[in-house]
Amino acid sequence: MVNQGYAVIDFETTGFSPSHHHRVIEVAVVHVDPYGTVEGRWETVINPMRDLGPTHIHRLRGADVMHAPHFKDIAPAFVGLLTDRVVVAHNAAFEARFLRAELNRLGADSPVTDDGALCTMRLAKDFLPGSGRSLSDCCSAYDIDLSNAHEALADTEATEQLLAAYLQQDAKHPLWEHHRRIADGHQWPSLLGEGRPWVSRRRSEPAPASFLHQTMALLPDPEGEELGDDTRNYFAQLDEVLSDGFLSVGEADALRDVAAELGIGERKRLRLHRQYFDSLVAVAWADGVLTEAERRDISQVGTLLDIDVDVLSAALVRTMELPPLIEAASTGEADEPGPVLGEGDLVVLTGEMLRPREYYEDLLRAQGLVPWAAVTKKVKLVVAGDVDSMSGKARKARQYGISIIDENQLVAALNTVMA
Repeated sequence: MVNQGYAVIDFETTGFSPSHHHRVIEVAVVHVDPYGTVEGRWETVINPMRDLGPTHIHRLRGADVMHAPHFKDIAPAFVGLLTDRVVVAHNAAFEARFLRAELNRLGADSPVTDDGALCTMRLAKDFLPGSGRSLSDCCSAYDIDLSNAHEALADTEATEQLLAAYLQQDAKHPLWEHHRRIADGHQWPSLLGEGRPWVSRRRSEPAPASFLHQTMALLPDPEGEELGDDTRNYFAQLDEVLSDGFLSVGEADALRDVAAELGIGERKRLRLHRQYFDSLVAVAWADGVLTEAERRDISQVGTLLDIDVDVLSAALVRTMELPPLIEAASTGEADEPGPVLGEGDLVVLTGEMLRPREYYEDLLRAQGLVPWAAVTKKVKLVVAGDVDSMSGKARKARQYGISIIDENQLVAALNTVMA
């Protein structure tokens, strides 16, 4: 059967481990054609017949799901939306585990293994080298808006736009065809039932992101010998469970089980905790200041991760010995020299400019430079309509220490291109 494109999905859940009886409480699906164009959107909240877990994260209350369908009520339609399509998600192993658990409750099997779905988080290492693993950080590289994180539809729409950006950047990447072949082999279960109408959540103004949420969104992917999908998935799990600065006994047990499922032994898990903590501290100190509230949050996370008390104490006071994650970026002031560019350097354009974007792209190509869509560590220069812009691309440039100049300074910078 010919594959029809992609089904981008996201679940909101009562926790992060199906083996600990956590359930799906919200589902969203966005259909995308093979070229990245949206074809349809669906969403519903789900009554899990249990407490809703961390309501301050997903912002769903009992009243929101009291009259919502159960998963069995929407399962036939949901499976129909996935059939003949490549399943896509950010941190796809998480969605695959919950999909498998929910279908198993109905006596059915999911054909999607933990690594059988297309994962935009894993793809970031190819398309956004040096970027963080969080959905918000990956989206910032392309100026994709994610203003209602942890709503299933908002996360799904952001993931869909991230997928489209990847497709535009490299339409011939081998993983596209690889996952189409996987999807063609999927045998989805036939589920009977008329189902019930899907029910969208009641929306309100999102709460401001906490310090931990903001900091964890910037955490870089792990580096070194232990880098792998198991490490990446475990760190993504830590992002979720620690973002509220609280780790219950049940969550701690679930984390151990997740590590075991990923093949991570206890000694390696403790080493990963230290690596995670060191990255968190480096991001927190990037502006050179820790408020008392930030100190409390870091101390709390260190305690939850069983970080040695001496290491924790040093992290709160020894700023000069921590490697700065964010360096001050040049803003292209008139009395500062412009960046020296070389043939093949990547240049990102962002914001409204005096002339059409294509004009500057042609100038860059004529000098042997490469107009680029996303801000990664490999980018040499960002050209902005406003050098003080707070766009996602500009924020990423400052995070990586990449120079930001305006369009007039671009012309001067091009004179320095070396053949």
